[in-house]
Amino acid sequence: MRGTILSATIAAALCLAAPAIAHHSFAAEFDADKPIKLTGKVVEMRWSNPHAWIYLDVTGANGKVERWAFETGAANGLFRRGWRKEDLPAGTVLVIQGWQARNGSNTANAGSITFQDGRRLFAGSSNPNAEK
Repeated sequence: MRGTILSATIAAALCLAAPAIAHHSFAAEFDADKPIKLTGKVVEMRWSNPHAWIYLDVTGANGKVERWAFETGAANGLFRRGWRKEDLPAGTVLVIQGWQARNGSNTANAGSITFQDGRRLFAGSSNPNAEK
């Protein structure tokens, strides 16, 4: 009986730890030596876990619009930081500071988000050196 309880406890602990083990670290996907600061219009905000995503249309120096995907913290964490679903409707202009993906794609980890009126939201970056 005692062995069965111990086995069940170990199995439960391993199941709970699996999502944490599967979750990537900042350094595995993003480059802390590639900071970016982009201005664009919100296309979509996906409220999800383990990360929420902001999709932004950014007009480059050549006039071409590129779609960027910005990883933020988990939706639950964003709510605790004061974010609300109505904060980022499509068309909202934002300045997002963060770090580009190692693969050079239009993907980044968001650090801070600034609205046109100067209001800022912390994105819950997984960068250990990001402002908290």
